[in-house]
Amino acid sequence: MRTLVTGGAGFIGSHLVDALLGEGHEVRVLDSLEPQVHGPSRQVPAYLNRSAELVIGDIRDREIVAKALEGVEAVFHHAAAVGVGQSMYEMERYVSANSLGTAIVLEEIVKRRADIRKIVVASSMSIYGEGAYRDADGQTLAPKHRPLAQMERHAWEVEDAQGRPLTAIPTPESKPADPTSIYAITKLDHEYLFLVTGAAYNIPAVALRYFNTYGPRQALSNPYTGLLAIVCSQLLNHNRPLIFEDGLQRRDFVHVSDIARANILALKSDIANGRAYNVGTGQAATVLEVIKLISDQLGASEAPEIVNRYRAGDIRHCFADISRISADLGFAPKMSLADGIADLMRWIRSQHSTDSVRVAIEGLKEHVLIH
Repeated sequence: MRTLVTGGAGFIGSHLVDALLGEGHEVRVLDSLEPQVHGPSRQVPAYLNRSAELVIGDIRDREIVAKALEGVEAVFHHAAAVGVGQSMYEMERYVSANSLGTAIVLEEIVKRRADIRKIVVASSMSIYGEGAYRDADGQTLAPKHRPLAQMERHAWEVEDAQGRPLTAIPTPESKPADPTSIYAITKLDHEYLFLVTGAAYNIPAVALRYFNTYGPRQALSNPYTGLLAIVCSQLLNHNRPLIFEDGLQRRDFVHVSDIARANILALKSDIANGRAYNVGTGQAATVLEVIKLISDQLGASEAPEIVNRYRAGDIRHCFADISRISADLGFAPKMSLADGIADLMRWIRSQHSTDSVRVAIEGLKEHVLIH
């Protein structure tokens, strides 16, 4: 099948390119080589599979998008500006690149709908806001943001109306969306735009809600990339990892190889059409647990610096219920967290990075987004 991967020169997109080529598909990549990800020289990354055709351009350029779609039968949409905190003060850039860009891609897809057999969009766990919880009576809840007064007294756990901590449970796709950042809103736009367009024009469409993805090829010098890459960058530069709140917030860390495999399963499945799926491991780990795994494997002695402050829009716990994707697509994660971090470390040891985390934090402080 002739496929297009937007954002295919990036971290997740490039792994998907490899997986598609491994399945025998023809692959074209459309990527702007964003300097924040690829550096100011905007060089084609060495890891990008040379068996894929590369079209360099922005998804907001209609002529470039039309060129990239010529002869294509399936589209995987990964092009996006990524950065939760940065999105809160660069709103126009994020909404333009993510929401407007996606609309242009879809308009061009609709023009070619007779030839398009499947469209798959990269959504995100960030659309949920807080994950799912259970109260003391066993009732499942979808709590709103933690109130400012609670955060100011450093009571980090999500509480019920009586001030009692709630218990985090795996988050299913049925949990209502409640995005807490501009980035998260644009990812929800991605999902709705694809699924609504697919339904209206009879184009099979699938949305995949990625949880905290990690692995080789993350942009280590980009302070807005994933948590594990940021921690690695700090430790490689012999700096203490900066941890907000108390480090006990829990996430679902999923290896990029499992994300790529979920895309292949979505491409092959008719059951998936019109649906959204969590893609994670179903297992939760705290930020401190993950930092210890990384530090042990790097032989780093720098202890985390727990700042006991919080960022506007941060959530406490969110990890995936993967029963839907398991039942419909037969998906099960193959990479354990320990093995996945070992894989990441093998790549990390050959990399150089600039630790720009404190610069990013100053940007958040300037906009009064850290308290």
